[in-house]
Amino acid sequence: MKNLFTILREITQLTSNIETNYPELYRSLDENPMTLPVTNHPHIDKEVMQEYLESLKQLLRHHLETHKHNQL
Repeated sequence: MKNLFTILREITQLTSNIETNYPELYRSLDENPMTLPVTNHPHIDKEVMQEYLESLKQLLRHHLETHKHNQL
């Protein structure tokens, strides 16, 4: 299992990749429900950050599939 530092590094790298290579997708990251805590003091731990990382990966995969599909 990954430690929190590794997960945060992956999130940073993936976010940077999205910002650089997919600016149209990067603009929508602020709208991602995973980035909006529903409580004033959300509990952030390794599991929550891993879920966020997976949601970013899914978002990028979906974008690539959709974009590829639109090019055909």
